[in-house]
Amino acid sequence: MTLTFEVDPAVDRSLTDGVLALWADVSNAGGAVGFVPPVTPDAIRPALLRHLTGMVQGTHRLLVGRDEEGEVAATAFYAFNDHPLMTHWVWLYTVMVHPKHQGRGYGRDLMAAVEHTARTAPGFGEIEAIRLGVRGGTGVDAFYAKAGYKEVGRIPDALRVAPGDDRDEILMLLPLR
Repeated sequence: MTLTFEVDPAVDRSLTDGVLALWADVSNAGGAVGFVPPVTPDAIRPALLRHLTGMVQGTHRLLVGRDEEGEVAATAFYAFNDHPLMTHWVWLYTVMVHPKHQGRGYGRDLMAAVEHTARTAPGFGEIEAIRLGVRGGTGVDAFYAKAGYKEVGRIPDALRVAPGDDRDEILMLLPLR
């Protein structure tokens, strides 16, 4: 089975509840997506609302992967740069695959869909690269490296996940041209 991907799905209660549940489940399983466990959907809601507001303003785009039951199983948010010297690349945020689907190749499928969308979807214009930040110490940088992303920078101890547990932020880039 595979995921079905959609760019900029209709934002309704089903989508927002699905993304919130996914985000909480990924975070509570130890995923490095902006929160540390334990976290609830209500605690995540303000971050999702910032992404959704960006979608309305045209600064963010959403890629959703749905499983065979139509449930939100994967996401990635793109954020366009408004700085005139940086409009040729996008940030990638909140890249997630539900823990129950991990180990099936869905992460690889999601990253292929992320790249395909950035290369071909209307509104992406002349995007030449995708950039993302990764929490050090998780090993996820190796996953992104397999998807073609290269480490281009590292900020030591930039992320404090708990008192005494500071992690590097690893900056990674996928050139598209």
